[in-house]
Amino acid sequence: MTTGVRRRMGVEERRQQLIAVALELFSHRSPDDVSIDEIAAAAGISRPLVYHYFPGKLSLYEAALRKAAEDLAGRFVEPHEGPLGARLLRVMGRFFDFVDEHGPGFSALMRGGPAVGSSATNALIDSVRQAAYEQILAHLGITEPPARLELVVRSWVSLAESTALIWLDGRRIPRTELELQLVHDFAALTAVSAAYDTEMAAILRSVLAAEPADGPFGDLMERLIALAPQAD
Repeated sequence: MTTGVRRRMGVEERRQQLIAVALELFSHRSPDDVSIDEIAAAAGISRPLVYHYFPGKLSLYEAALRKAAEDLAGRFVEPHEGPLGARLLRVMGRFFDFVDEHGPGFSALMRGGPAVGSSATNALIDSVRQAAYEQILAHLGITEPPARLELVVRSWVSLAESTALIWLDGRRIPRTELELQLVHDFAALTAVSAAYDTEMAAILRSVLAAEPADGPFGDLMERLIALAPQAD
């Protein structure tokens, strides 16, 4: 008869386990509502052992949120192939996958709170926004954006974030509709800016030249045309 022997984890392996356990708990409740005792119990270790791997509660929360931030930033990575509208729609699908899976943690991270309001976690939020901004510029093939384009892209990233937070509060609108709407929002923000600036107009023309009629941007055009008053 053989008996099972619990394998002892290495330091980094145990740290990663605790981070994974914390993230799983954060997917159901805000980090501020999750205690170290709960994390220890879920990991099958004692509370003092948690502090052996992380010097304090905040350090564990920051490590877990850093992992989540890296995951979230990665959702904006997309091959630079095909029309921009279709690419953005896939990005929004992955973005909302994350929001759906980590609702309370995402909400707490973006809104801030005692456990997530440190300068370190605020820097994590900024890093996600910056990563999203840089990815969109890369899709446009622009390394030195004009001021109006920077305003459009950063405004759109902020809009996606606030839309997701509002959606989490009741999920009253189907997420697939919001994903498409956000892609339409990007086109609309760009179009409004293009109406005021020739450089933005050139960028918009370049984007639209590669868009198929049945793509997300073409769909927006059809919807807008349908709203126009019909001549008698």
